[in-house]
Amino acid sequence: MTPDVSIVLPVYFNQENLKATLASLKADVVDQQPALRFELIFVDDGSGDNSLELLVSLQREHPELVRVIKLTRNFGQVNAIWCGYSHARGRHVAAMSADGQDPARLVNEMMAAHLTENRDVVICTREERDESAYRVATSRVFYWVMRKLSFPEMPLGGFDVVSMSRRALDVFLSSRESHPFFQGQVLWMGFPPKIIRYRREARKGGTSRWTFGRKLTYLIDGVLSYSYAPLRIMSVLGLCLAASGFLYALLIAILRITGGLEQVGLLTPMLVAILVIGGTQILMFGVMGEYMWRTLAQSRARPLYVVDRVFESTDCESDRR
Repeated sequence: MTPDVSIVLPVYFNQENLKATLASLKADVVDQQPALRFELIFVDDGSGDNSLELLVSLQREHPELVRVIKLTRNFGQVNAIWCGYSHARGRHVAAMSADGQDPARLVNEMMAAHLTENRDVVICTREERDESAYRVATSRVFYWVMRKLSFPEMPLGGFDVVSMSRRALDVFLSSRESHPFFQGQVLWMGFPPKIIRYRREARKGGTSRWTFGRKLTYLIDGVLSYSYAPLRIMSVLGLCLAASGFLYALLIAILRITGGLEQVGLLTPMLVAILVIGGTQILMFGVMGEYMWRTLAQSRARPLYVVDRVFESTDCESDRR
């Protein structure tokens, strides 16, 4: 029987939280809505701990509820979500983390928005976070930059928990970007989202693998994929540097005519100018290289993920490529 709701949960080093996450979803969502048929799709994104073994045992305990997809290696959280979306069978498909920080009850609120308000997209934004000051600060900076450069409608707290109708999901999956930016793709579709605000809870076990380097890479993907602001900034900066160069040349000419060049000295200002202009040019080449690399990656059209095994209610382990 086709499920009404699919819930996709990417898994990466989450062995400490999987049992609690499943128990919470079952008690607070599945059992509370007996009229709806659910499926929980856990996507193991190359975890190096015992997450997969635990997921397989949970799938055997709940064969009609849980499906487990094992990827061949770590492809990243967004690609794992994309994989879960591609395998989802529900009329409505939600995505949330497997670490238990996002309350399971949010699924009930999202389904209510779908069924009573006929919304195609529902997003849950973090109004408050029970996390360290460092993580809160970096998150705020991340989404502030995204609002300024790419998506003015991006919620201040960002979002990871989202639910879509089948119509919106089909549009979402039609895009095959090589460096997908999940939140940007959801907003880019243009479906007016229903926004639900909530408090993100503290992580109950394990440590987050969402490092500063991953955040920075994801930020670059989001800006370069949905904004030409870096190119515009480069153009304006180049114009300013060119104007400064002409003014500096004019100053040197005036000092030479008036005989003040010997008192000022030529070497120090020239070194400063060379360092500033040279550094700016290197930065510009770096930005252009980022765009070119993404163009190359897009032209290669490599798959976003590779599925190794799928554990389903039939207890079969099927190889997929």
